[in-house]
Amino acid sequence: MMGTDSKVVCGQVQTVALSECESDFPGQPYSVSVLKTGYCVSQTDGTFKADGTITLITGPRTILVDTGGPWDRDFLLMKLKERGLAPGDINLVVGTHGHSDHIGNLSLFPSAVVIVGYDISEGDTYRPNKLAEGHAYTIDEHVSVVPSPGHSGQDVSVLVKGTSAGTVLVAGDLFERCSDEDSWRDQSMNTSVQEVSRQEALRIVDVIIPGHGLPFKVLRNR
Repeated sequence: MMGTDSKVVCGQVQTVALSECESDFPGQPYSVSVLKTGYCVSQTDGTFKADGTITLITGPRTILVDTGGPWDRDFLLMKLKERGLAPGDINLVVGTHGHSDHIGNLSLFPSAVVIVGYDISEGDTYRPNKLAEGHAYTIDEHVSVVPSPGHSGQDVSVLVKGTSAGTVLVAGDLFERCSDEDSWRDQSMNTSVQEVSRQEALRIVDVIIPGHGLPFKVLRNR
């Protein structure tokens, strides 16, 4: 059942948080599954505890989006094993940006193509691309890595078409969580640029997997 956390954006878009049991989105040819839901919690001493969402995309390519922090190493290996996967089975690892709670386990995947922000590498070989110029990097006709700047200088998201829920965006910290109007601004390097990226995502996708919360649906008034 869908949750009650919702927000109207510009009077035309409503976002509705999904529950923990609604974190798998099967599809053809790609399915999307949240392996770990991220969180960000303020502490009484002024610090905060945070970890990034970890998402697995399976199909013709096996893609991991964000690896969590270094403290997630054993958890991540266990979750992959539960799905019959070893690190060598991952074809592509995407770090939506360079914060430690999102790319803390890159070293587990030395044979994968790695995208972190606007850098694309295979081993020590870096591939030219046009992410920094605002162009998507196409994996195939169903999956692409799209620039979504604002939270940091070089954020990307992963767009997956054709799931049971429609088009899914694994958004990193473009969205902190559903109904995050205050928190995302506090963490953004460039709020005006990030606002444009957010509005574009809300216009074209059906489900968003944020960096620190449950997936949520995007409902548009027709």
